[in-house]
Amino acid sequence: MEQEAYRHIPYDIEIEQALLGAILVDNQALERVGALIKPDHFYDPLHARIFETMSQAVERGSFILTPLTLHAAMKADPGLIEVGGTAYLAGLVQAAPAMPNVRDYARILHDLAVRRSLIRIGEDIVNTAFEAPTESGPQAQIEMAEKALYAVSETSKYGEGPLEFHEALRRAVESAEKAQARGGRISGVTSGFTDIDNLLGGLQPSDLLILAGRPGMGKTALGTNMAFHAARTYVQDIEAGAEVPRGAPVLFFSLEMAAQQLSARILAEQTEIEMWKIRNGRFAESEWEKFVLSMQDLSNLPLYIDDTGGISIAQIAARARRLKREKKIGLIIIDYLQLVEPSRRAENRVQEITEVTKGLKNLAKELNVPVLALSQLSRGVDSRDDKRPVLSDLRESGSIEQDADVVMFVYREEYYLKSREPDPSTPEHAKWMEKLERSHRRAELLVEKHRHGATNKIDLFFDDRFTRFSNLVVES
Repeated sequence: MEQEAYRHIPYDIEIEQALLGAILVDNQALERVGALIKPDHFYDPLHARIFETMSQAVERGSFILTPLTLHAAMKADPGLIEVGGTAYLAGLVQAAPAMPNVRDYARILHDLAVRRSLIRIGEDIVNTAFEAPTESGPQAQIEMAEKALYAVSETSKYGEGPLEFHEALRRAVESAEKAQARGGRISGVTSGFTDIDNLLGGLQPSDLLILAGRPGMGKTALGTNMAFHAARTYVQDIEAGAEVPRGAPVLFFSLEMAAQQLSARILAEQTEIEMWKIRNGRFAESEWEKFVLSMQDLSNLPLYIDDTGGISIAQIAARARRLKREKKIGLIIIDYLQLVEPSRRAENRVQEITEVTKGLKNLAKELNVPVLALSQLSRGVDSRDDKRPVLSDLRESGSIEQDADVVMFVYREEYYLKSREPDPSTPEHAKWMEKLERSHRRAELLVEKHRHGATNKIDLFFDDRFTRFSNLVVES
């Protein structure tokens, strides 16, 4: 059998005609497809202009769409004149099926347009690879291709439009049923910390959560602990046959620390072998046995670490979508926010961070998973007597506070006390010793913004030997 000499660009003129005809027959059909397609989704330029004229007429309410009124609005269009004017528009009405499902037609046209865009991007990639000067480098070409694909991905979202209230209620009840199936405690992904889960109901799908603090407070340690708890609880619940697991597979973007360093932290936490021993390999025989057994136990955790430096928000979104599809990830953690590159350069750093936070919030909504982003704070915290962070410490970073659903600060008084010991001969030294003892291995998690509920201060235990946070058990 002889093969075709070339392949055709994907389009369907008959579907375009049928959709336009259906709108002429029933003008309300345009409302049902308006969120799915735009004029540039049509392959035929004349059909694109017809659809745009229809959309403008309905938006303004200027006239009822019929072949005659549409012709009156487009009578000077050369393309319409060439195909017969009113007769062509009347033919569109004839092309409309008796009982059309216009949303199906719109989806077909939308998908064909996306395929054409992908073909154009593919051609550009090939041509650029052949023709681009060598000094531009392949990495720049890869980034251009990623941006082009990301743009197609963003514009190819259908968007379901407004929900009827009964459907919104059904989803709310579904969320409550999940919480009940998890033992009546949480509806989101567990953080592994009882008081945090009780306050937030777990890390909620579609939420952007910010965990901020000054250097040395333990942001990375707490984020790593949450990642581990979510992944381990997921495995435990699946093995126990739980209907709705409390945990979830986790994607961790470690932009400052290498993957092996991050995994070493988790090993130190679980084996209770101090980090310096792991780095230097100075194990006792019993510790080495514990180390190997823990490594085997942890190797099957659904925890995926991406330590690519200088990664952009577009690349994070693309990789998260792939892992959501392939590994069913239910939690994304970024360490840390200020190291994420914007997709395009802005006039100042505040605008760039704003683009990143908006991108992370959109990603959380799109994938319906919680996104936990660690964040640095301004140095103004260190100049105050009371060094507990407040929301205003985030202001110089643009829309972090605005876009976030939850803002949490991690604070350890012990860290600051150790750096300012008074003269042992002064009365202040006794008070300092008392404060140091009271704050020893204690941390505060200050939930300063919670869009869905109350704020509060949560006390945690912090063991700096193993970089491990845990629930604080208060002795009675």
